[in-house]
Amino acid sequence: MTDIAHCWHCGNPAAESLFCKFCNSLQQPTPDYYQFFGLPRRLSLDPDDLQKRFYSLSRQLHPDLFSRATPTDRQYSLEATAILNDAYRVLRDPVARAEYVLKEQGLEVSQQKPKDVPPELLEEVFELNMLLEELRGGDSSVGPQLEAAHRKFVTLRQEADAELERLFQQYDRTADPKLFTDIRGLLIRRRYIENLIQQVEKELAP
Repeated sequence: MTDIAHCWHCGNPAAESLFCKFCNSLQQPTPDYYQFFGLPRRLSLDPDDLQKRFYSLSRQLHPDLFSRATPTDRQYSLEATAILNDAYRVLRDPVARAEYVLKEQGLEVSQQKPKDVPPELLEEVFELNMLLEELRGGDSSVGPQLEAAHRKFVTLRQEADAELERLFQQYDRTADPKLFTDIRGLLIRRRYIENLIQQVEKELAP
């Protein structure tokens, strides 16, 4: 049987709320981003709803409101504000949100090494490396080809984002944990594409 959390101030059951319903004292905030925002654990979230919750919580938790409160209240306010900002940064970004949920499932999206090229991108990566070598060797005529490669990788990233959203919606409908494997694989591929885009943009920058 799970122990029921009690309010540090009045001792009444505090359930899983930021504020005690009996004395309205701020409770120690949960580090769980979804629980903190009062959201169901879904991969697809309404950005407008998330923003409204963020602003509402910001108004309730701002440290200035607790400047004359007890040391415990002030400490919890600081902790809650830090969690609020981190949680909002993660949950509003679909990729970071998915990585957060996967990490909770023990499926962390590890950083790929440059040599770990997704098989379906081998040809594009080989051609890109050749162009970059020529550019670094002083051949500026490859600029248009690099720009074309950049457009292609941006398109691939957009396609990956669309497929991620499709998988998010499928998971939210079915709660099938097997989908986490597909999502993780797609996130790894997207991260590699993102690195290629940044690499090209760095070389093309004035």
